[in-house]
Amino acid sequence: MTGAKALLVDSGAWYAIADRSDRYHRQAIEFYRQSFKDYQQLITTNLIIAETYTLIRKGLGHAPGVSFLNNLSASPRVMKVFSDQEMEEDAQEIIRRYKDQDFSYTDAVSFSLMRHKNITQAFAFDQHFKTAGFEVLPAIK
Repeated sequence: MTGAKALLVDSGAWYAIADRSDRYHRQAIEFYRQSFKDYQQLITTNLIIAETYTLIRKGLGHAPGVSFLNNLSASPRVMKVFSDQEMEEDAQEIIRRYKDQDFSYTDAVSFSLMRHKNITQAFAFDQHFKTAGFEVLPAIK
C-alpha cells in the first residue's frame, strides 16, 4: 500500500478517539470513520501502540486500555508494523539531523516507516509530522 491508499495513524489520533473529553475527540471520530472509506489500509506501529496504551491506561484506566488493544487486534483494516533495525537506525539519524526539533523516538520511527512505504499522510494531531514533510490529517479546527 502506498500513497493515499495507506494512512499512518499516530498515538494522538488513537487517544483522541478513545477519550471523549479530548479536545479533538469529535473530529477524530469523524475522520476515523471516513478513513475507512478513503484508505485501503490504516497503518500503525508497535511503538505507537505501546505509547497509546500507556496514555490511555494512565488517563482513562485499565479497561479502556485493554479495549484499545482488543479493538486493534480485531480490525482487519489496521495493520501493525513492527519496527526493525533498519527503521530504528534511520530514526536515530532523523533525530540527529533535526537538532532543533523535539521528535520522540516513536515519531522518528514513524517517519522512517512512512518514507520507506511512500506514505505521505498521517492521521495525527502532532505537527511534528508536518515538520518532517508529511501531510497531517484532519486539518486541525
